[in-house]
Amino acid sequence: METFIKNIIKKSSDLWQIFEKIDNNQKLSQNDGIILYNSNEFLSIGAIADFARVKRLEILGESYKKDYVYWINNHHLNLTNVCEGTCKFCAYKRKEGEKGAFSYTLDKAVAYLEVQVSQAAKEIHIVSALNPKFDLDFYKKLLEECRRILPNAHIQAFTAVELDYLAKISGLSLEETIKELVKFGLGSIPGGGAEIFAENIRQKVCPEKISGQKWLEIMEIVHSSGLKSNVTMLTGIGETSEDKINHMLAVRDLQDKTGGFMTFIPLFCHYENTELSSANAPTGIEILKDYAISRLMLDNIPHIKAFRIQTGTKLAQISLSFGVDDIDGTVMEEKITRMAGSSDPDALKREEIEHLIKRAGKIPLERDTLYNTAGYTVI
Repeated sequence: METFIKNIIKKSSDLWQIFEKIDNNQKLSQNDGIILYNSNEFLSIGAIADFARVKRLEILGESYKKDYVYWINNHHLNLTNVCEGTCKFCAYKRKEGEKGAFSYTLDKAVAYLEVQVSQAAKEIHIVSALNPKFDLDFYKKLLEECRRILPNAHIQAFTAVELDYLAKISGLSLEETIKELVKFGLGSIPGGGAEIFAENIRQKVCPEKISGQKWLEIMEIVHSSGLKSNVTMLTGIGETSEDKINHMLAVRDLQDKTGGFMTFIPLFCHYENTELSSANAPTGIEILKDYAISRLMLDNIPHIKAFRIQTGTKLAQISLSFGVDDIDGTVMEEKITRMAGSSDPDALKREEIEHLIKRAGKIPLERDTLYNTAGYTVI
């Protein structure tokens, strides 16, 4: 890979200087990130990102993992779409009584877990909406039932936005709220709600949502409580390249402090049934750049994930040559992206996931939520 890069990048170019920084284990600057986004040599950027992925494994003494791509047997549970939020990019939200609105009772949620979710599932992913009927007591009972019904599944639930909301309607501190949820089975936190930290963009597309700074503060508390989390970045909502780089740098700074992020997940807006126009939707090249540049900027984040139900299976497969090492997994019953127009099939079977990874020249490796792989077979 190193020889290949040296053959395709001019030594006098800005990309060569960035490659040398990566090769010497130096952090990239904001200006480096802007140079990458402004460059039209996106295949070269992809090659450097994949070099950075392997380089990091070599530093950790795990170079044998250089061709591994992680996936998980996971099942999503979206309990309600009745939401007090007003995010313009959201096709999922509804008001009480509006056509398409739904809310599970606890009994219905339990029945769903008992009947619809396989005992082979390694993760239950619970993300819903800001609905006052779904309070801390409801979720404590649900977590308890989930742990009873699926004792071998890790529970990843509640975005930073949901945690903040739960704390407020419960009259508890965030620390107390997290402690209660952990007591009843919460295992880790998903990365949603980060969007783009740039406040001018948030004021246009999600003015009532917590600020980017507040999101980071919540995740710092989450990490200090002993929980791991993921982190996302949403594009296609009016952000600039500088906004994206600043988002990554803020994540990198917090990761240096806490070490609590497992995975960085670039996302892009799906516009169907939203209030936003698709006129400036990210192109395939721009999406691949997001993957590659996040791998280059985020030297301290272990994994970069292409959430394949959001990106589409084919683009997720290509991203595996742009620094990505995770495509999520089976993703049973995900509703949020689907309602915004995603046409990628959910509920992929093991054989299908392994096939698309192998056809990309990689080795599929099943994991659990925390990236433990003991007991899983490398094929």
